[in-house]
Amino acid sequence: MEEHGTMNTENVIQIQNVYKWFITRTSDILALENCSLTIKKGDFFAFVGPSGCGKSTLLNIIAGLLSPTSGSVIYEGEEIKGVNQKVGYITQHDSIFPWMTVKQNVGISLEVRKHAERGDPGKVQEFIKLVGLEGFENHYPSQLSGGMRKRVGLARTLIYEPQALLLDEPFGALDAQLKLVLQGELLKIWHATKKTMVFVTHDLGEAIALADYVVVFTGRPGKIKLVREIPIERPRNVFQIRFSREFGDLYEEIWDSLREEVSKGEDL
Repeated sequence: MEEHGTMNTENVIQIQNVYKWFITRTSDILALENCSLTIKKGDFFAFVGPSGCGKSTLLNIIAGLLSPTSGSVIYEGEEIKGVNQKVGYITQHDSIFPWMTVKQNVGISLEVRKHAERGDPGKVQEFIKLVGLEGFENHYPSQLSGGMRKRVGLARTLIYEPQALLLDEPFGALDAQLKLVLQGELLKIWHATKKTMVFVTHDLGEAIALADYVVVFTGRPGKIKLVREIPIERPRNVFQIRFSREFGDLYEEIWDSLREEVSKGEDL
């Protein structure tokens, strides 16, 4: 498998010939078929494909929440066996605690993971500032907008300093304007931290605006159909990038590949 990535020669995630079957009482479903991919340190990958194509399943396998039926996923040279505690995982649901303030929600990650800094208010404040929530430290989730709750969840994940972030449609439930704001914030955080990121989305425009590489999956069973490098210069302005000719050409090219899968009967 050709290695993809330009920022560092160190391989962080190696997906090797992964198959995933789901066995039920009534049927056997092949979700992923022979998926292989290499992600290097600091790369930003986006997964796109029809609904039900297995992109979130593959993310769960990288996180160690699911095991492949065959094949393997190697993380920093070691095969994943059980929950991968070296990654942070952010989903569409913010899952912050309603009875805790912003400061308490962010700090709880350090306590749960028993970090030495768990009692350090300076570290909590550092990550609150990183996600743009200064002044809201003592607010409860009910007092925050949806976008602000997303920021709390992001700070809570970042504070224990995972080596990679897995994001499963984190902005999917938000309105278009707020999505753009948070996409911009995510890119700022990525530039500041250089975390390896794997981002699942249904939005091809979002994938192109954010990622170094866009991975197109076929319809079920999910196979990796295309890995397209996104050679748009960084830093990127997510508000303006969609008006560039380069963005339009990439969108048209990748959509041609994706449209074939959508037309087979899946809804994107």
